[in-house]
Amino acid sequence: MLSTVSPSPPKPVSEVWRPHLTRLPELTKRRLRWRKLWQLVSRLLIRWLTVAEVNGLENFPEQGPALIVTNHLGDADVPLGLAFLPVAPDGLAKAELYDYPVLGKLLDAYGVIWVHRGRPDRRALRAALQGLAQGRFIALAPEGRQSVTGALEEGAGGAAYLAWKAQVPVLPITFVGTEDKNVYGSLKRFRKPKISLTIGKMFHLDPYPNRREAVRQGTHKIMRALARQLPPAYRGVYLFDV
Repeated sequence: MLSTVSPSPPKPVSEVWRPHLTRLPELTKRRLRWRKLWQLVSRLLIRWLTVAEVNGLENFPEQGPALIVTNHLGDADVPLGLAFLPVAPDGLAKAELYDYPVLGKLLDAYGVIWVHRGRPDRRALRAALQGLAQGRFIALAPEGRQSVTGALEEGAGGAAYLAWKAQVPVLPITFVGTEDKNVYGSLKRFRKPKISLTIGKMFHLDPYPNRREAVRQGTHKIMRALARQLPPAYRGVYLFDV
């Protein structure tokens, strides 16, 4: 296993720039029905194919707004979250997925906020802030990508900026066992992988008046909250910072 305290490899930068894709999805009746279908299919898949454990459902708020922050281990993160969260949140997704023949169309129908990674994507930030102002749940992975180490990588500042700017609570959600090698490897051997989801308690970032300091300290607080919910092997660069 790779060392959980190794520095994070360089983060990816989107090669394409298509800002016209980025917008806050409208919650039409059709889209809401589509999201319900996503949740139903996710529940069936998770129950049929995995052994799933869920902790902390009582911590999920009855209403928004809230910024959901998660670690990102593999493909199973999204269906596991959709299977058990009371609502289907608005999520940020990398713009490259739009070009995937089937997945891109499905995600666009669900309604994601397309984001260009490694760039100052102000349109994505504005869309997320607009959603929070409307009382929605906005979900993103502060690491900015699926972990390449199998543990927490250094967090980027986007999540902290959104929580600070919108003055909304942060809801930490963590996944364990959803790495592709565990999920797909187990299924290939006709075994159900053991996976888990933990919903932590909401918290607010400290009210620093200076944006740069607020984002720096806020990112650290968010990543520490995620690390505290994870076993030591998943804490990565935050192993000794909980």
